[in-house]
Amino acid sequence: PSPNTPLSPQLLHLRTQKFFDLPLEDATLYIGKANDRQPPDLDLSGFPDADVVSRVHARLIVRSGEYYLEDLDSSNGTYVNETVLVPFHPHLLTLDDRICLGRNNLVSFSFSF
Repeated sequence: PSPNTPLSPQLLHLRTQKFFDLPLEDATLYIGKANDRQPPDLDLSGFPDADVVSRVHARLIVRSGEYYLEDLDSSNGTYVNETVLVPFHPHLLTLDDRICLGRNNLVSFSFSF
C-alpha cells in the first residue's frame, strides 16, 4: 500500500495465524462463543482451547479511531500484555498489544494496524 493508504486494523490469532479485520468506523464487536444472549461478532467456538472463552467474553469498542477492549465479567478473565482487565472498564489498545482470553495464553491475539 502507498503511504497514504490506511492499513486495516486487525487481530491476529497467534496459534492459528488467522486474522480478524476490524472496522475503521465506530463500532462495537462482541467476542465469545455462539449463544442466544449476545451472539459474538468474533466467534471463537471452533478455535483451539476455546473452552476457556466465555460465551460473552469481551467486547472491542471502536471510537474515533481508537480501539478499546472491555472484559464482560468473563469466567477466566481478559488480559492485555499479561495484565488482567477490570470487568466493564474499557482498556485502550496500542500497536502490538497481546490480548489473551483466559489464563495461560491459550487463546492469544496480537493487535495491529
